[in-house]
Amino acid sequence: MTTQVPLRFGLVGTGYWASETHAAGLADADGATLVAVWGRDAVATAELAGRHDAVACSDFDELLTHVDAVSFAVPPHVQAPLAVRAAGAGKHLLLEKPIALDEADGGRLVAAVAESGVAALVFFTHLFSPPVLEWFDDVTDGSWLGGEALWLGSALTDDNPFNTPWRHEYGGLWDVGPHALVDLIRTLGPVVRLVAEPGGTHTTHLVIHHESGATSTATLTLSAPDTADGFSMLLWGPRGRAELPIDDVDSRAALTVAAQELVRLVASGEREHPADLATGRTVLALLAEAQRQVDAKESS
Repeated sequence: MTTQVPLRFGLVGTGYWASETHAAGLADADGATLVAVWGRDAVATAELAGRHDAVACSDFDELLTHVDAVSFAVPPHVQAPLAVRAAGAGKHLLLEKPIALDEADGGRLVAAVAESGVAALVFFTHLFSPPVLEWFDDVTDGSWLGGEALWLGSALTDDNPFNTPWRHEYGGLWDVGPHALVDLIRTLGPVVRLVAEPGGTHTTHLVIHHESGATSTATLTLSAPDTADGFSMLLWGPRGRAELPIDDVDSRAALTVAAQELVRLVASGEREHPADLATGRTVLALLAEAQRQVDAKESS
């Protein structure tokens, strides 16, 4: 009987999400092992690598020499070109959402993965959260007439670990919008059209038309006060109402599932998955269309 060798992961990033979700989740994953870390802060790289008995790498190319797969926990515009290089080197990818901040960058990433044949997953947290996946299985029956997602983040407050420059520039549409979109697509079906409206306090409102005939709405911001912070989503239809069990979401546990799913894809040769790069590209295209509409309305 042969024993499967663990998939060797390298982690790109050393911030809060990299440390508390990616590194911790990889440490819990069966069939995976964290062997290398690289980030722009050499001190933080050494500290995080030391906590996991991993190699602290001085640059990205060094990290690639140690690993079979790369887990990314860096801003989208940093992630995309590095992921293209990793795919070109034959490394499997565990990507953050959104996959890029520009459709051209996203297209280059998709092309690089297709050419190399590596496995790639996008860490849409809810698509790897066991309680949410059970809920999806129960509600994804085509009977729903509509839904609404309300994602009020307070990431831009001074003491929030997610208060980062790219979030200030791109806001809730690009940071929490991917979660809302992928959840609504998973439950109500593909999107055929959306309408985006800018709101006050850096809020974006979406009206989404689904192929199934259902319509949904999403309200997205990172500028909510702490007292209003939180996410909710509900579906409505002949079955009544159904609310997503957001309080049961554990991001570290979800990352563990994502890593194990990537291990499974690598071992099986499969490449299709509900959170694959095609889904990531679909969400990127919807975000870009929403941003074009918001920009046009704000400049008129």
